[in-house]
Order: sequence, then structure tokens, then C-alpha cells
Amino acid sequence: MTTYRSNKVCGWKYTAAALAMVAFVLAMPNAAAAREKKQAKAPQTEQQKWLVFDNEKIVWPEPPAIARLRFVTWYTGEKIDYKAFQQKKVKKTWMDRLAGMTPAEQNNEKIPYQLIRPYGVAVDSKGNIYTADQGVDAIFIFNAETKGVQLIRNGHEAHFGLIDGLAVDDNDWLFVTDSQLHRVLVFNALHKLVTSFGDNVLGRPGGIAIDTNNRLIYVVDTGNDVVDVFDADSYKLLRHIGVAGKKHTLTAPGTFSLPTQVAVDSDGNVYVTDTLNDRVEIFDADGNFLSTFGQAGDSPGYFTRPKGIAVDCDGHIWVTDETQSLVQVFNRKGQLLMYLGGEGMYPGQFKALYGIAIDKNNRVITSEQWPGRLQVFRYVTDAEAKVEKENRALALKKEEAASREKKVTPAVPVTAAK
Repeated sequence: MTTYRSNKVCGWKYTAAALAMVAFVLAMPNAAAAREKKQAKAPQTEQQKWLVFDNEKIVWPEPPAIARLRFVTWYTGEKIDYKAFQQKKVKKTWMDRLAGMTPAEQNNEKIPYQLIRPYGVAVDSKGNIYTADQGVDAIFIFNAETKGVQLIRNGHEAHFGLIDGLAVDDNDWLFVTDSQLHRVLVFNALHKLVTSFGDNVLGRPGGIAIDTNNRLIYVVDTGNDVVDVFDADSYKLLRHIGVAGKKHTLTAPGTFSLPTQVAVDSDGNVYVTDTLNDRVEIFDADGNFLSTFGQAGDSPGYFTRPKGIAVDCDGHIWVTDETQSLVQVFNRKGQLLMYLGGEGMYPGQFKALYGIAIDKNNRVITSEQWPGRLQVFRYVTDAEAKVEKENRALALKKEEAASREKKVTPAVPVTAAK
């Protein structure tokens, strides 16, 4: 079962590079052990295997700058020995061949239900975190308060082909794209399958987003290089955004080449990661092209295969870059505001980064395919940052006033004792 780690101890002040050096030093054998090569190595305890952190001290950007993002926690599975789950071939005897029978295979066990390869992420009104895991063909539902986990499993609660994108509407109904079955599955608030749609339209659906105000559902059809727009009540196809049938070759504004994910802001504007074109495209609620930003590059401010996308309460655009292992934050003009990441396993580092979602409590959730991990951060809003800036300015004024008062206070003369 997936492990929930809070990773909370005191005194974390280091950058990722410093932590890597600490880990290296801790791993070095001492001189005595080096001389005693034949000495048996003591097994590591669970505490020795994990570096733990004080969540409240992991922030971006680094102090003394005002923090705009705080690490909260992560969800991750235990390490799996895949060899234990591989089927062992048993050689047929001449009697088996004569009878036309196949001998029973050994170790025919299934990999346990834990995070292995999560893709899309979403959050409901209660704060539950959802992720679609292609490694075990299941949707995980994490309760952040109770630390409990629910599952929607292939072959049990539903039938999946290859699940990808997730979205939750204002009634906590869950929408799941299935790129193999070419449809969107709809589950009610009790996680019971209600219906599906898009079978006769969708080629290879990926990301999905819901505009609850305008009652629209946006589904990225990665296979056809378009975004399909459905009515959120009838599930009827209304229109397409983009031009289909060009096999990932289009580059003109308003067209796509292998689009991946989609997000909607509070004004109904639509944001799409145009992955092969290394850019983000923006449309209004009627599907009219507004603007685009981004270009190919291998440093912050540029894209190398952007995938996930989300918009926060201040209108900032968050984009995950799988190849660079970066989460980058932009304004509507495409100006880079902040970034975090780099390949690695520490908080704020990523490997095979994919999905991203931001909830009403300003939590930022990311998914990584190969570590089988979700990371949870807390976005510090513009209003909160402004209050912090004002508090710091006020504290500085008080400190300066106290310093001036100390300087002008006359010294008390000392009278010599008779």
C-alpha cells in the first residue's frame, strides 16, 4: 500500500546541493570499517535510509526573500522488487505436450496497489487528492486529514484501458480520460461509474479541465492535435479548438502539435500545453485564440516538452516540464516569475514530472511517473506576500527607531564615591 510520509523533524536549512553532500558524507565508511574489509556490514535502519526534513523550512525562493511556495508533504510507494512478480516459465514435460496441457506457472502474483506511475491529478471540494496511476490501473484517492486511501480499480470498480487525465466538478463528480478506450468516464461523488462519453469523437484523450461557470468540459485529444469542447450537462460535443489530421506538424498560432494538458482560469480562459511546439497557448471561453508564450530551450524560462498546466488564484500559470524536471510559473505575458526543480529525489526535485493541480486552499500537487510520487506544496498568494512585506517593513521601522533612541539617550554621569 502507498506510504504517506510527513517527513517532519527540526532544523532543515540546507539547499538540495548541500543535502546531497550531507548524504554522501553520511554514506562514507569510517576508517576502521575500511581497514576491516571482511567485517560484516550492519543493516540500515529505516531512520538511516531516509533523510527527513522540517516541512516548514523548505521554501522557494530561499530566505531572506519572501517565500512564495512551501513544501508540505509527499505521497510515495515503497520500493518494489519487480523480479518477485515476474512469472517463471516452467518447462513442459512430454506428458504435458501429449495431453496438450500447460503446467502451472509460479509467482503469478500481481504488483501491489501502490503509486508506481501516476499521471493526471485533481482535488475535490473536501481536499481529497486524486491521481490516475497507469502502473497499477487504478485511481488513488488520498484523504489528507485521515491519511486514508481509497481506490477505483480496473476490473473491480470500473473497467480501464489506459487512464490519463482527471478533473473534478463542483459536485465532486470525477471525470477520467482513457486514451485506450477513447472515452471519458464519469463517476459520481460516491465514486460509482455513472456514464461515459466521447467514444465516437476522441482519438487519444489526455488532459481534461472543467469550466464550472460556463458549463464546459475541455478534453485534449492528443492523437488528433485538437481540444474538444463538450457541454458539461449533456456531454454533447460543441466544437473543436485547433486543426485535426495533420499528424503533429502544425506550428501556426491557434493550432497544436501533440497537445497534452489543459487548464481553465476563473474568467473562463483556456490554457493548453502545446508539447511538441514547446509553448503554451491561451484561448477565450468561445475558443478564440488570444496569445501564446514559450519557446524551445534547456533552461528556466524555456520549455523542453511541457506537459502539465494549472492556473492559481492570482492568475499565474504553472507549467511542468518533463525533460527539464522543472515547475515554472509565468504571468499572462509569458514572463518567468519563479521556478523550482531539477532532477532528483529531494523535496522540490523531480523525475519524469507530469501532472499538476492547484486547489481552492492554494495547495499545488505534482505527479512524477518513475518514482511513483506526488508532491504537495502550499502557494503563498500575492495578498499574503504583500502582508508579509508590510510586516517586515514595519518591524524594520521599529528596529530603526529603537536604534536612534538608543543613540540620543544621554549618558548618566557617574559620581565618585567619597
